[in-house]
Amino acid sequence: MGINVKGKIAIIGGGSWATALAKIALSNEQQINWYMRRQEQIDEFIRQSHNPSYLTGVEFDTDRINFTSDINKVVKSSDVLIFATPSPFFKGHLKKLRQKLDKKFVVSAIKGIVPEENMVISEYFEQFYNVSPENMAVLAGPCHAEEVAMERLSYLTVACASREKARMLADRLATNFIKTSVSDDVLGIEYASVMKNIYAIAAGICHGLKYGDNFQAVLVSNAIREMNRFCNAMNALHRDISESAYLGDLLVTSYSKFSRNRLFGTMIGKGYSVKTAQMEMEMIAEGYYATKCIHEINEKVQISMPIVDTVFQILYNRCSPIIEIRKLTEQLM
Repeated sequence: MGINVKGKIAIIGGGSWATALAKIALSNEQQINWYMRRQEQIDEFIRQSHNPSYLTGVEFDTDRINFTSDINKVVKSSDVLIFATPSPFFKGHLKKLRQKLDKKFVVSAIKGIVPEENMVISEYFEQFYNVSPENMAVLAGPCHAEEVAMERLSYLTVACASREKARMLADRLATNFIKTSVSDDVLGIEYASVMKNIYAIAAGICHGLKYGDNFQAVLVSNAIREMNRFCNAMNALHRDISESAYLGDLLVTSYSKFSRNRLFGTMIGKGYSVKTAQMEMEMIAEGYYATKCIHEINEKVQISMPIVDTVFQILYNRCSPIIEIRKLTEQLM
């Protein structure tokens, strides 16, 4: 049996991005499947007709959603699996999985790296679950869940080794408030989606330290060049780093009031400890975990990455944000 990119869609995850993707999918689909880990979250969702914890203002017709807390059930009954869980919890969900994925179209909306293995999601699925590159897609922004909830015009890029399959999925996700485009730069877009969270933390730290807009512009200009160097080292594919999947996503994550990574960085810049900032936010700042993973990968490839190095020193070696950012300012241009 072949891969059915036009078959039943499943959302895997219960957070804000998963909720936004469910809203997008239901704009075109009559029904979707939706996996959430906690049955009590599902019960409350059905009772209230909205996610009780995330994007609570988005109302859903729950008759059009087949909820389950059984990951094997949702995988078995679905053709297109959209994973939208925080990267630190990704392996925990998959530990319960007994269904095979090699006959499914797997989509990653996870903007993080698998801890310990230091792999992007597509590499992990290929190596451990036998998902071929032609049957693996990645979703990229710029697309904050909060603006999707308000139906503000947003843009999604679907990246897949098969541009035909990328286009089929992109067409299914296009709505009057979501414009879609396609790419074949799966690895580059995945790494860019991971790294922009690190740079957003850097932008937040500088904001917390009261650096102004002029410096923020220099910081982000250097960040996109740093990102490009790293992506080229990891996958030397011809890409235009100024496209929205790279630069656009970096900009919105670095500047938006909805950016949890920028907020996390701002708290660090104001003097919060990492643990205190994480506890107060109540949501996952993916960039915290990404910083360690990218730093460890770069120990092997040895690309010049002063911004990533600075964030790593602040978050993991508990160095002074004031001193480390001051040192960084001498390296930027």
